[in-house]
Formats: sequence, structure tokens, C-alpha cells
Amino acid sequence: MAATSFIGPIPNPKTNGVVFSPRKPFLCSSAVNSRLFGYKFLGKSLSGSTQRSRSEPVHVSGLNPITASHSFDVVVIGAGIIGLTIVRQFLLGSDLSVALVDAAVPCFGATGAGQGYIWLVHKTPGSEKWELAARSLKLWEMLAESIQLEGMNPLEILGWKKTGSLLIGRTPKESDMLKRRVEQLSEAGLRAEFLSSYDLLSEEPALMVGKEGGAAFLPDDCQLDARRTVAFIEKANRNFSSEGRYAEFYNEPATCLLRSGSSGEVQAVQTSKNTLYGKKAIVIAAGCWTGSLMHDLIRDSDIDLAVPVKPRKGHLLVLENFNSLKLNHGLMEAGYVDHQDASLHSSVSTSGPVHTQTSSISMTATMDLSGNLVLGSSRQFVGFSTEIEDSIINRIWDRAGEFFPTLRELSLRDFSKDKEVRVGLRPYMPDGKPVIGPVPGLSNVFLAAGHEGEGLSLAMGTAEMVVDMVLGNPRKVDCAPFALQGRCCQ
Repeated sequence: MAATSFIGPIPNPKTNGVVFSPRKPFLCSSAVNSRLFGYKFLGKSLSGSTQRSRSEPVHVSGLNPITASHSFDVVVIGAGIIGLTIVRQFLLGSDLSVALVDAAVPCFGATGAGQGYIWLVHKTPGSEKWELAARSLKLWEMLAESIQLEGMNPLEILGWKKTGSLLIGRTPKESDMLKRRVEQLSEAGLRAEFLSSYDLLSEEPALMVGKEGGAAFLPDDCQLDARRTVAFIEKANRNFSSEGRYAEFYNEPATCLLRSGSSGEVQAVQTSKNTLYGKKAIVIAAGCWTGSLMHDLIRDSDIDLAVPVKPRKGHLLVLENFNSLKLNHGLMEAGYVDHQDASLHSSVSTSGPVHTQTSSISMTATMDLSGNLVLGSSRQFVGFSTEIEDSIINRIWDRAGEFFPTLRELSLRDFSKDKEVRVGLRPYMPDGKPVIGPVPGLSNVFLAAGHEGEGLSLAMGTAEMVVDMVLGNPRKVDCAPFALQGRCCQ
């Protein structure tokens, strides 16, 4: 066996619940070899501690005797919706074996905290993400159709609903923008329609936008239940376990990568319990932790690289069994697009870069399968904090009231027993595009991260793209806009 060397620790600050919140920022410095975490869950607290020693660069001729060794063709780090769908695509589209590694459990990050919409109404035809978004929607539709052909109901299995979507404006300027968007969407081959404020009354009687308002309407946009979808994909992946092609390593933090002493190629992932060899590829799909992960991963190497994926905090307000108003479609205010594209501004002090805390609130509203009203959403740059902020929830409620007069007559305090708050960390990239592709200098290591709030909607296309890259298949979507090269500056 060729000699191997450790090339750095991987931080794993993930928690296994979307409303778990670290009281202090996680420390990613490799000089720190012990950490104490405190978590809060809807007012209840628990604490736990973990120790992790730094692995010095060493050369070994065999395996760490403390851990077991397993060999796979592909190892995927990260069991969010991106990692799960990548595993699924490898299993269905090849004969390769796959290991899935996560420090916690599947999909309790940004996707689990989201609204589950798979919409094109707020995306711009011809933009760099458009092709990937359209391809992903098509693949989701194909999955729903295949489930139906097998005699099952996609609504029950995935929470799949063709709700249609409304992008709403309230000013003449916004209405003009939405009319142009409808033209673009129609030219792209979609069923699209501009609805005046009068037309909107018949579609959404509870909505009030004023005489100058209107909406871009895509009747074919869809919605999923993220947790049902994750459970379905996970179960389907596990069907390959009996063939020896799939294994899960949950609640098992990755601690380092093993690199060949001769070729420099990454050969394996070291976890707290196992050494997992990836003969063909190692895929890192660690969501908002990908940037800090890669920073530590290359700390002791000669590779000059930065992956600027950062956490962007978001709140959602869920009112259970809400019957004061009903929604027929998914709704989003036009300003959401600008808020989504807002940048993280940095300044420099004597102690280094300082990131400005910015927050924005834009109205989104959906009804889930259980009749719960889901309102959003917020965007903040506050590091890895997932503390629930009542002031943000109140702002979300007030913003929704500007669109739904019925809500103004109600007090949020009256829903204290029927209220859930979801907090997630979106993986933000400064240029608004995910990073998908090989890591320069580590040819067999691939990244799939930085999808912001679009992880669910872009997951299927991302998975197909990654697998096609690894297998050398023809690309269905141009992957050049998502390459890491040229986007490495922080």
C-alpha cells in the first residue's frame, strides 16, 4: 500500500436539528483540540462536549489500528439534500459503490428549515443558473411521474403539489418588471401570465396589493415537503445496501483526509470511527460549512485556495392548522429577488476582515400538507449562530400583514401554542451561484455547495452534473459557470 499522509482536520459544527442553536460560534482553528457546545431547542437546553485532537502530518504504511477500513468507489461528505441526491444519482446512473458521511443526521440544515418550493417564477431566463434550475425542475417532475407510474401518490410520498407560484408587486415599477419577466418566461417556453390586481382577487382572495399591483403567475410551478422527500430518497438509497453498493456513516464526523505520499491524490476520508477509501472520487457537499471545511483541509498543504461559502441565517414562521386564511398558490413578493442577491460587505480592521451584519425581510407564504401557514423569510449574516430572534419573527409577521389584511386583525401572541420557528443556515456564495466541480490541485475531490436558498430546487440538476463530471459523461447543463476557478477570493 502506498504511503499516506493527513492533510488537515475537517470542522463539523453541524447540529442535528434545524432549531438547535450554538450559544457561541464554532471554532474551526486546528489549534483548538477540545470544544464545549451548548444548544437550545424551543426553550429547552442540553449540552454536550466533544474532543478532537489535531492530526499532525504523518506518513503511515497501514491504517490507523483504532479504526476499521472500508473501500468504496465514491465517498460523499454531507447528507443534506445535495449529498443525498448525489448518492442517489451515482447509485441509479452507474454501478459504483457509495458511502455517505455526516456528523449528524440527514437534511436537518437549510433544506429541512425551508418552504420546499421548486419555482422558476423568480428566476431569469438566460441567466447562468436558469439552465440548471430548469433541468432540476424537469428531473423532479420525472421523479414524481415515475412514482405515479408505480401506483403510488406523489403527494403522499414527496408532498408533491403543482401549486403554481405568484411573484407579487405592489407598485407600478414592480408591475412593469413583472410584465417583462412574464414575457421572458413565455419566450423560454413556460406557461406564464401577468395578473392584474383585479385578476389576483379571484386567485388569492385574502391577498391585497392595491390598484397598481400585479403578479407574474406560473401555474406549473411545484412544491415539495422536504422531510418526506428526504425520507423517500434515503429509503431508496438503502435498497442498494444489500448489494454492497451503499453504506451510511451518520453521527460520525469526518476528521481528516488521507492523501497519497507518492501521487498526492486524496485517497480516503478518516472519520471518528472508520477509514473510508474513495477509489474514484470524494465529493464534499457540506452546505454552509464547506468554506471553513476547505480552509482547514488545505491548511497544511501548499494549495492556495479559498472557497467563499458562508452561512446566511434565515427564519421561517409556521402557524399550525391555520384557518384564518387559505392560500391557493405559493406567494413571494418581488423584492425577494433583490434581497436574495444582497451581498455580504466586508471592511478591514487591525484585527482582520469584519463582516457587516445585514438583515432583510421579504414576504413569502405557502400552505403545507397539514394546513400550516408558512411565512418568511429573513436573511442575515451572523456567522454560524442559529439563535431564534423574536424581533425577526415579529418583522416577518408584520411584513405578511402588509399583504394579508386578515393578519393585521390577529395577534401573534395568540398563536404561542401553535407556532413553530424554523431557523436554518443557507450556504451563501458572493456571486449568487453554487460551486460545482473539481477542486483545483485535488483532481479527485469535487465540491457541490453554495446553493443559498435553492438547495432543494437545484439538487437534482446538481447531482446529475456531479455524476456526469466524475464518470466523464456528456453534460446536460453547461458546468462552466459553477467552476471554482476564478471565484476563490474572499
